[in-house]
Amino acid sequence: MKILLLGSGELGKEFVIAAQRMGQTIIAVDSYENAPAMQVAHGFEVINMLDGAALDSVVAKHKPDFIVPEIEAIRTERFYDYEAQGITVVPSAKAANFTMNRKAIRDLAAKELGLKTANYRYATSAEELRQGVEAVGIPCVVKPLMSSSGKGQSTIKTEADIEKAWQYAVEGTRGDIIEVIVEGFVQFHSEITLLTVAQNNGLPTLFCAPIGHRQERGDYQESWQPAIINHDDLKEAQQMAEKVTKALGGAGLFGVEFFLADDGVYFSELSPRPHDTGMVTLAGTQNFNEFELHLRAILSLPIAEITLEKAGASAVILATENSNKPTFEGVEKIAALPKTDFRLFGKPTSRPFRRMGVALVNAPIGTEIKTVVEDAQKAAKLVKIIS
Repeated sequence: MKILLLGSGELGKEFVIAAQRMGQTIIAVDSYENAPAMQVAHGFEVINMLDGAALDSVVAKHKPDFIVPEIEAIRTERFYDYEAQGITVVPSAKAANFTMNRKAIRDLAAKELGLKTANYRYATSAEELRQGVEAVGIPCVVKPLMSSSGKGQSTIKTEADIEKAWQYAVEGTRGDIIEVIVEGFVQFHSEITLLTVAQNNGLPTLFCAPIGHRQERGDYQESWQPAIINHDDLKEAQQMAEKVTKALGGAGLFGVEFFLADDGVYFSELSPRPHDTGMVTLAGTQNFNEFELHLRAILSLPIAEITLEKAGASAVILATENSNKPTFEGVEKIAALPKTDFRLFGKPTSRPFRRMGVALVNAPIGTEIKTVVEDAQKAAKLVKIIS
């Protein structure tokens, strides 16, 4: 099969590696040359994926069997036409189109499916944002409708923060939609990602063990598996995840995010692809990592079960400076640690807080997860990005 990968970051790179092992042909696409997934793909294209004509041209040139989106900034409305041409869009044109825009997926979850979410409003100007803040209350969170890795996301703690939050959201948006969502603050005690695998051929939806994570600047810093969650909350999250993924249709792995609060489980967001917090599965926590699960579901290969094999944690390796040729120092130190692995993503440039790699630690099931996370944090700090 030929797979056209739209977006070629570190998640795409791991997906390409999984696909190569299954004998698939991959064409990686992104807006810049030498993106991580391009380094391991059969071929690549550099285009602006918000340019519908450029996207159409690449699809016509390569005639893929599958189109696999990896980022948000894509002219996703074109996907319906590609499906009409007989190309499988992963998980589906509807799923990709809805989830690339927070407005579509939030309205589907809250209004159509009746899932519990934070109180929310939309705004297309600073004045509308002010009205939205008044409606949902302070504190609240502001996010661009299209963004990733926390870009443009901030918390409003006082009225004085509103104008700054609007400007930051506009600067951090991906794509050409200048609109934000403002969410009332949920008094949650933890957050989880529930990796959810929708299968073809009537096979059941499967769930990975829940993944906990910590964020800064709206971007994940550490993730761990399994997350601590009581049985009733886990069942509720699984039911909500299955409900929303079935509504979107198609096969593949979804990263479904939830807040866990004293009054139950709140749906937060959904990604129709492998999730950054799911990089913890590269530590060998499962029989298949999230990228292998995504590929198998796409290819309609039956997945008999997903088993938790180890406890694990991931911690990001961040750049601190701008560089056009970053190099790494301390790799031999992290390599010498027991039960520890790492990935360097191969990004050709760095900037402050850009994710350049990840440290991975595993331990026997039953190990206190706090200890595993601390080991991952210590390992990540051993690697320095040199400008």
